[in-house]
Amino acid sequence: MTKDVLLSISGLQFAARDEEDVEPVEVITAGDYYKKNGKHYIMYDEVMEGFDGNTRNIIKLTDESLDITKKGVSNVHMIFEKNRKNVSYYNTPFGSLLIGIDAKSVDIAETEDNIDVKVKYNLEVNYEHLADCSITMNIKSKEAGNFTLS
Repeated sequence: MTKDVLLSISGLQFAARDEEDVEPVEVITAGDYYKKNGKHYIMYDEVMEGFDGNTRNIIKLTDESLDITKKGVSNVHMIFEKNRKNVSYYNTPFGSLLIGIDAKSVDIAETEDNIDVKVKYNLEVNYEHLADCSITMNIKSKEAGNFTLS
């Protein structure tokens, strides 16, 4: 894997009451990659419309977990571990939310130029179930030349 990567993140939230209103959230961006002590690190900046500054995102992958840290306009540290509930405060420009992440599955597949991540989890806000969610990530070396949108 090269230092320069293309990152595709797609997320779905299935609201408990109205599963017909499912809108995927997708981001495709350039990022930086490195591997240290057996862990994968991907960093990229995110801009929030209507706000000055940006949010630095740091994704850490291990064999069994996904760890996302956001610092800047929004701040949060989210940990996705299979069969384990993690709670954190999500600080946004609009206020703070107590979120709970209960990961049902964390699947990570790695090849020389590619990492695929699939996570299914339950999302709680202030100790109340909000939605069943999924995240799909693809991290690909820019030099691989086979980046496609799926």
